[in-house]
Amino acid sequence: MPERIKLIWDFHGPNAKHIAQHHAKHLNEYAEAEHLQHSFTGAEELTPMHHIAYMVVEKKLMDTLRQTLKPTRGQLFDGG
Repeated sequence: MPERIKLIWDFHGPNAKHIAQHHAKHLNEYAEAEHLQHSFTGAEELTPMHHIAYMVVEKKLMDTLRQTLKPTRGQLFDGG
């Protein structure tokens, strides 16, 4: 499996959960439309007032997707 990156969008506040889940749906639609291989999306709760949407992609796509989708941050994805 190629090295992968987790692109992350942070959302804060009382509506963060709903916004992160909605954003994750759009990320999934984008991944499907662009036929991104070995990728997946999702949303997670970090605290009740801080949720994230994320997209895991191959590292070679990081620069292009960072410019196109403008994530808040990113990190190496260890698969765990």
